Amino acid sequence: MKNYQYLSDGLLESYMLGVLSDNDRKEAEQLIATDPDLAMQLEEIEAGLETYFLENAVPPPPSIKSALQQRLVGAEIQKWEEQTIPEPPRPEPANAHQYIDVEVGDPTHIRVHKYWRAAFIGVFILGKIFLAFGLYQYFKANSLEQEIERLKATQQVTSPLPQGR
Repeated sequence: MKNYQYLSDGLLESYMLGVLSDNDRKEAEQLIATDPDLAMQLEEIEAGLETYFLENAVPPPPSIKSALQQRLVGAEIQKWEEQTIPEPPRPEPANAHQYIDVEVGDPTHIRVHKYWRAAFIGVFILGKIFLAFGLYQYFKANSLEQEIERLKATQQVTSPLPQGR
């Protein structure tokens, strides 16, 4: 019965993701070691999540590997190459993601193509122009409304409404 509670409360998933407290983790490890059904359920959950993550993985841009290798020291690169195990190629998803090439330099700034700078400046200036034009139209409409109210008030004062017949 307690095993059913583990399955329905999602404690196996929490155990697998490593978000349980120490006491709950130890208890889950003991139950998994003693109950083959729980161990089988845990393996099914792991396989399902692994499949999900592999299907929805986004591969990094190819320039990242070369940029990382350039930053590493020669000895660390050799150690890295000795430890890496080549992964089998994954099939490319139908909706493959396209990346914009950026220059890797200062880690606090991203450099983009020089034409984008002019485009950003142009958009900024156009925004200021439209802001000024919008404020001008707002204040012009406001002053016209005040002028209409003033004319209506002077018209009522100069020509009172005729009395009934």
